[in-house]
Parts: sequence; structure tokens; C-alpha cells
Amino acid sequence: MTITLAIDTAAPRLQLGLLLGDGRTDVSVDDIATGHAELIFGRIAELLERNGLGYADLQRVVTTTGPGSFTGLRIGLSAARGIGLARGIPVVGVSSLVALSLSATGPATVLLDARRGEAYFQTFAGPGQPTMDGDLLPMAIAQAAIVPGTALISSPFVDIAALARHGATLDPTGHPPEPNYIRDADAKPQTAARIERTGA
Repeated sequence: MTITLAIDTAAPRLQLGLLLGDGRTDVSVDDIATGHAELIFGRIAELLERNGLGYADLQRVVTTTGPGSFTGLRIGLSAARGIGLARGIPVVGVSSLVALSLSATGPATVLLDARRGEAYFQTFAGPGQPTMDGDLLPMAIAQAAIVPGTALISSPFVDIAALARHGATLDPTGHPPEPNYIRDADAKPQTAARIERTGA
């Protein structure tokens, strides 16, 4: 087995999973809405130490890419990329919606409250097997589109051990660690003080 560290900071939790060489997994979970940046490297060190490992033993990092908290995602992605760069190991990105589907045992529909009367929505033939791209829909339309007979997943918290196992099998070239916001950032360019130039 590829020794793999999994990171999820897309939801109000700091979740870490470690897939060991013998196939076992160990996890670290902190229920926090903020403060991921202050905790993440300390928690990674603790997780590695209690399994008799160090950063030099890691062979791969996998991280969720969103949708989710903009700040949380930046922290998780930055940590994963930094470890990958420092150790010269692959870093794999997995959509949060795909990661959530890994907790299902068969066909599933992921429907997450995106606020503002909207929902993140994606359907799956099985764990990690999307039948469509993830989308942002009006909540009523998303609820009406739930596929009958599928498991409905509406919790934002991924099974971090399952993510570590899944990420260990993926081709890094096809799963880059890039943010998958689906909804554009709320921040808009500040143009109020800009003086429009005249063609002189």
C-alpha cells in the first residue's frame, strides 16, 4: 500500500487520514469552524508520530478540492501542495462531492446546502463513480432531481479514511490539487475609487 496522507478542510472540521503500508488507516478529527491553519501541521505531526512515521515516510498526499469553505480549502490545498513539494511526492485532488460519495455502498445522490436557497448537487453510480458533473442548483430543483432509490448524502463531512484509500489509487496527472469552488468567490473587484481614463 502507498503510505498516503488525506486532508479535508472544506467543512467546519479539520480531518486527516493516514493510510498505512499494511492497509490500515488512522484518523485525526477536530470539529472547528476556524483555526485550521494553526492546528493542521501539529495534528499531522501527531498522526504520523503515533504510527511511528515521519514526513519522509509519506509517499502521497490527497486533499479535497471543494466546494466548501473558501478559507478552509485554501489552507488544506496549501498544506498538501507544500508537503508534496518539500518531499517530492504526488499530490492528488478530489472533489468534495466525490469524496462524500465514498461513504455510500451503491448509487448515491450528494445534495449539500450551499445557502442562498441553493444546493451543490451530483449523482453517482457507486462510490467515486459520478454520472454527471457537480452543479450548483436552486434547492427546490436539486431536491426534485434526487434519483429514486439512491442513498441521499447531505452531510458535508467526508469519510477521511475512505478518502485516503481512494486517493492512493488515483492517477495524480488526472486529479490535480486545484480548487473546485463551483460557485464563484463572493469578493468582487473594487472599482468605486477607480478613475476612468479618457482617450487623450
